[in-house]
Amino acid sequence: MSQEDLPILYLKPGCPWCEDVVDYLAKKKIPVRKVIVSGNREAMQEMKDLSGQTKAPTMDWHGEVLADFGVDELVPFLKKRGVIP
Repeated sequence: MSQEDLPILYLKPGCPWCEDVVDYLAKKKIPVRKVIVSGNREAMQEMKDLSGQTKAPTMDWHGEVLADFGVDELVPFLKKRGVIP
């Protein structure tokens, strides 16, 4: 699977929820394409257009969006998609 085919995870450096989510995904070996939105106007606008807000983390899982979330919200999102049991 190429980087372009991976789900997109929009992040802000120093964001504790972002760090928790990145750690969780790494632990579960779930690959994502990380996009830093801080200082990147184009990426921030992309995230805003997708989710209607500017808070990170935000995930675009092949067209399904989870915005402004932590690991507690991520787990059921991934389970619903059959990514984790």
